[in-house]
Amino acid sequence: MCANKGNKTLFSGSEEVNIDSAAPLAVRLRPRKLDEFIGQRHFLGPDKLLTRMLEADKLSSLIFYGPPGVGKTSLAAVITNYTKAKFHYLSAPAASVRDIRQIITAARDRLAASGARTVLFIDEIHRFNRAQQDVLLDDVEAGVLILIGATTENPFFSIISPLISRSTVFHFEPLSQEDILQLLKTAIEDTERGLGKFDIEADEKTLKFLAVMSDGDARKALTALEIGVLSQAARRPRAKIKFNLEVAKESIQQKTIDYDGTGDTHYDLASALQKSMRGSDPDATVYWLARMLAGGEDTRFIARRIAVCAAEDVGNADPMATVLAAAAVQISEFVGLPEAQLALAQAALYVACAPKSNAVASAIWQAVADVKQQPTKPVPKHLKDSHYPAAKKLGFGADYKYPHNFKDGFVLQEYLPAAMRKKYYIPKDSGCEKNIKRYLQKLQSLIQSSKLDAGG
Repeated sequence: MCANKGNKTLFSGSEEVNIDSAAPLAVRLRPRKLDEFIGQRHFLGPDKLLTRMLEADKLSSLIFYGPPGVGKTSLAAVITNYTKAKFHYLSAPAASVRDIRQIITAARDRLAASGARTVLFIDEIHRFNRAQQDVLLDDVEAGVLILIGATTENPFFSIISPLISRSTVFHFEPLSQEDILQLLKTAIEDTERGLGKFDIEADEKTLKFLAVMSDGDARKALTALEIGVLSQAARRPRAKIKFNLEVAKESIQQKTIDYDGTGDTHYDLASALQKSMRGSDPDATVYWLARMLAGGEDTRFIARRIAVCAAEDVGNADPMATVLAAAAVQISEFVGLPEAQLALAQAALYVACAPKSNAVASAIWQAVADVKQQPTKPVPKHLKDSHYPAAKKLGFGADYKYPHNFKDGFVLQEYLPAAMRKKYYIPKDSGCEKNIKRYLQKLQSLIQSSKLDAGG
């Protein structure tokens, strides 16, 4: 029982996975048994959900979701050795509806003839369009197919909800540095599938460097190790191979920043940046900002997030935050990277360190909600525009009192109909809003005095 990807056998129903000896190290070292699998201890291990499902051979449809190089395909390969079902592999970018229907037809015939189940592993399932995913629904629900889908994108956005509801979603985390170190040491020592046939000298510091630079991606780490070893072996076939820090740096080159400009990473980092600014943590703020910049995020998007946070979370507690945010928008647009990071960092850190108040945001949110949900009232006559001849004949603006003609630049008059009167803006005791609050309290006293005088 096997399925092919190109000319390379990936999975087998036998106890071992047949892989061409020319395959990359990361492929050769894929685990054959569950106890060889490294990482994902939150759902694998003694008494964990997926382990129990495999041991009981009661596999249901699964969605494996996580970044590249963390074991999604490897775990699917391990499952082939635990289930008695026929195993099929499809790569979503290369598969068609016809391919799916052929597997479904064979699965129905197999189930009817012998009662045997069929597992269909679909790599990069998020690349299937809705029509392709719809084809799977009835047979997944009926149990004709056990679906295992692997995706690097959030399945709750990229996979149709009926398939999600029929599957168990397992979220794969990036591998820890300890996991990567274990894999590297296994690769160096393994004479059958690894690099054990070479006389390799590699110190802990060098291997830790690869573990850090691979950022939780086993494939990156193993590929860098293989490049470093084979490049030396080609030049000096029988000599000791010294895999030191210099060789490791040349092999892995620059650390790759995991960043998807339109997917989860994009929105998660934007959320982390804004919440860190709101939470007044400057160190977290500048770290998440750096992550976005290093990942290649559009500086205009970052500047907009800072500007929104300045207005929403600082507001009138420190109006200068919005001014700096606006300046960062202009500067980042004008000068570009790398210099734009300075203006963005200055604005973001100012927002993070500024006193906080969402009184402005609450005021406009409530007012907009009332405008949309409550009956609207006409503008009072004395507030209407009176700058055209016909306005005077209609009495528009006739009774308007110009505040600067009165003491303290204030006079009591109606700006909002009494029936619509509501307290929207309530300044807080933060930063500059303390002064605004005191001034509004002063005006309230003047209003009360005016009402008493009018009543007398």
